[in-house]
Order: sequence, then C-alpha cells, then structure tokens
Amino acid sequence: MKAAVALAEILARPDVWCADRLASAAIPALASGFARLDAELPGGGWPRGALTEILADGTGLGECSLLLPVLGRMREEGRWSLLVAPPYSLNGTAWAARGIDLARLAVVSPSRPRDALWAAEHALASGALGALLCWTTSIDAAQVRRLQVAAAGSDTLAFLFRPLRARSESSAAALRLLLTAGAHATLAVDLLKRRGPPCTRTLHLEVPRPLQWRANHESCQIHAADAALAGPASAISRARSQRPLAFA
Repeated sequence: MKAAVALAEILARPDVWCADRLASAAIPALASGFARLDAELPGGGWPRGALTEILADGTGLGECSLLLPVLGRMREEGRWSLLVAPPYSLNGTAWAARGIDLARLAVVSPSRPRDALWAAEHALASGALGALLCWTTSIDAAQVRRLQVAAAGSDTLAFLFRPLRARSESSAAALRLLLTAGAHATLAVDLLKRRGPPCTRTLHLEVPRPLQWRANHESCQIHAADAALAGPASAISRARSQRPLAFA
C-alpha cells in the first residue's frame, strides 16, 4: 500500500508524466492566446518555471506576435519582462498597442553572446521576472541546461530563440517549437518536444500582423507563383526580396 501511495505521489508531480499522454498534473502555465496551440500544450499554455525553445530562421515570421498576448498578461500581473539580445530595435508604439507595459519592459543588448547568456541565466535565477525572451545563435547543450535549471522552481515564462539548425541538437528545454511561414500568411508551428506524446501535426496560427505586411506577403506569394510557372528560379528570389523585414 505504501508503495502505491508513493507512486501516486510521484505521478502527481508536475515534472513527471506518462509518455502516452500529455502531462495532466497541475503544471503552472499561462494561456498563449491561441486556443489551437493551448490544446496541444501540457497545462494548457506556456509553462512557467521551465524553458521554452523557439526555433526559427530570420525574423518577421510572427515569432514575437506569438508571444505578445502572454506578454500583455504581464501588465495585469504587474510583472517585469526582459528581452535579452533582440536582433532589432523594438517598435515601442506597436508593442504598447498590443497591451505591453513599456514601463515594465527592459531590454539588454550585450556585445558578446556569452554575456547575453550570462544575463539571461542570472535574470531567471533571480525569480524577479514575469517573462524573459533571449535570442542567441551560439549556445551549447550545457548552457541550455543552465537556463532550464535557472528557470526551474520559479513562475517565470522563459523563451529562448535559436536558429532552425539547432533542431537536431539535444536540449534540456521542457518545450521546443519550430516556426516556419505557413500558407495564407499563417504561422506554421511544429511541436518538437513536449511533456507527453509527440505532436504529429503542424499547427497553423493566425497571428496578428500589420495590414501592410499581409499585403506584401500575399503579393510576394503571387509573384513567386508566377515566376515558378514562367521564369527561372532566380525570378523567385527577386520576388521574395521585395518583402520588407519586420520584427514581429
């Protein structure tokens, strides 16, 4: 009987789950703002006290728009958000329009990648943040584990942005997502790792974007399709190059 009780207690822990189903324990999480995504995330949202890896090449796919709803929740909680080494300057007006509290948003832009990781690790370990977003193109498995350990036990939302080439690397992150451009200006999301069985389908999310971005994206798709039918591959590259870079 004692053994059965001990096993039940172990299975009730939020960091333990059965491989054939999503973790069902009371995992601290915050809804992402996208019902289709929340249905596939253990706890029904972004995990608190755990590292989430977001793999994407370049910027402008909607990687920030994916997180803006939950960052807006930080205003309600009166919590600080920290951005470490973002690739471009932020449009404060646009972020404020999405509900982000700029008075509690800090940005750190170290000149060296190792300093960015040091800042992220110590910020997580402090437990003072509501959310942390860190961008890096150079990090090894040991450093990822350090970030995961620093986030564990807190109620901070921790996000690490990495390039797509990191897909084949091992990672201590509790959650891993791969982002690509989807059809009809959607954001395609593949869950590479979660606490539960593999997710075998790609999620297509409608992320908010400026009207001008949508117009350019749709125009780019039309030009690329026409080029594929009537011209060489170089024509496709020229059509795509017309799309402006956007950090959103």
